[in-house]
Amino acid sequence: MRTHGWSGTTPADDTEAVERIIAAARTAIERSGADFTMAEIARDLGVTRQTVYRYFANADALLTATALTETGRFLDVLAAHLDHLTDPAEAVVEGIAYTLESLTADKYLGLLLTPGRAGASSPGITSDTALTFGRSILERFAVDWAAAGIDDRRLDELVEHMLRIVQSFVLDPGRPPRQGADLRAYLTTWVAPALRT
Repeated sequence: MRTHGWSGTTPADDTEAVERIIAAARTAIERSGADFTMAEIARDLGVTRQTVYRYFANADALLTATALTETGRFLDVLAAHLDHLTDPAEAVVEGIAYTLESLTADKYLGLLLTPGRAGASSPGITSDTALTFGRSILERFAVDWAAAGIDDRRLDELVEHMLRIVQSFVLDPGRPPRQGADLRAYLTTWVAPALRT
């Protein structure tokens, strides 16, 4: 760990350094959105850009790490919202609908799941970051996936499918955009049957 800079208070270890960098990124996102620079983060921390680059390869990597850290709260809220649903089809329908409805209110979730935001240099909605995030969502569901006949490979495919559905609705919400009961009825008609076969 570098020992110079840090506005006179050197982190105890690399873990603390990463936490401080993510906290600075969070402040930058709150101040001006996702278009911060590594120089801005370094200036806020009182370190050189090289120090920030030691922990994060670029601004996209830092943005993604910050968004993942912050979306933990969303995962907790989503898990509590779905904790009574044990049917895979019902849980997936409600999970997609609730996530879509939360995108506008949760800026960090939006950073992860809106094309061209966090992970902009990645292949998009099926980036490793998005797939890992999606898998962590499904693993918090109150569904017994194995009892439902969905093994790890199929669960990964389900994550991809759910992310592609979310992306589709983000890119084109429809005219008029589906919301509430209408959105859930649509997903129940066209998504749920795949989980009931």
